[in-house]
Amino acid sequence: MKLYPLTFNPVYSYRIWGGDKLKTVLNKSYTQDSIGESWEISDVKDNQTVVNSGNLEGKTLKDLIKTYKADFVGQKVYDAFGNDFPLLIKFIDAKTPLSIQVHPSNELAKERHNSFGKNEMWYVMKAEKNAELIVGFNQDVEKDQYINNLENNTLNKILNIETVTSGDTFYIPTGRVHAIGAGVLLAEIQQTSNITYRIYDYDRVDKKTGKKRELHTDLALDAIDYNVYDTYKTNYNITTNAPSPLVKSPYFETNIIELNKTITRDLTTLDSFVIYMCVEGEVIIRAKNDTMDYSLKMGQTIIIPACINHITIQAKAAKLIEVYL
Repeated sequence: MKLYPLTFNPVYSYRIWGGDKLKTVLNKSYTQDSIGESWEISDVKDNQTVVNSGNLEGKTLKDLIKTYKADFVGQKVYDAFGNDFPLLIKFIDAKTPLSIQVHPSNELAKERHNSFGKNEMWYVMKAEKNAELIVGFNQDVEKDQYINNLENNTLNKILNIETVTSGDTFYIPTGRVHAIGAGVLLAEIQQTSNITYRIYDYDRVDKKTGKKRELHTDLALDAIDYNVYDTYKTNYNITTNAPSPLVKSPYFETNIIELNKTITRDLTTLDSFVIYMCVEGEVIIRAKNDTMDYSLKMGQTIIIPACINHITIQAKAAKLIEVYL
């Protein structure tokens, strides 16, 4: 059976901090309250997304990799990850702040949890006035100093706080303390991992459990990068109707494509699946030698299998995030 551009049914996740923008802004369809995350493309156990149209409807990423191998993910990706899909793609709506947290490195995650670490990036789609993110420290911090601030409820004095607006992009490597603030709607690209060490959660009680959420303060101590960096935000320039580099890391590469006409993308040299997240407007994607058009609106995601080397993308006014390994 021939591979084609694939869209998936999202997995929606309740979060103590979730709002309703995934529904009201991104037109997601669900009935629950406080949905904070839409997992667009996921191979995480018990949260696997399935294809939602065409001959492969109902298939998981695992099913697709086992059947199509390098034709689906690319030879270099298949050689590195086998039947595991390496990325988790999300949209996140924070009505109230997320917990202050950190993710362990690949080595630490493997040792402690037999998992990948979680390097990730954020692209801010919408931000209310004065909305903020926490990313890293605002000074070099010793572990003892960090513990003292944590115990005295003064973490904010040493954390780097960024006021954000649409288009702001941040790479969050493992070890970097971070949190999404209230009023932020963003796209997240990350390694396939669900390992998070929660450091501080504002002493709030989860209405579903009647309890405070578990903290992982001891586990976090050896995972944190205590250094300060000159800048945390990703600087980039946009060339209209061409892929403009965003984040290049060992775990994924991303471009932003701002469109106002039809363009052709030659994907031949990538040897990887390519994911498109529509973060503004609407596009129509067509694979070469395919008669089917695939419409992608803001808040929707599609995978182009590695065996498809040429596509056209048509739009009057849109922005896409392009993701590959």
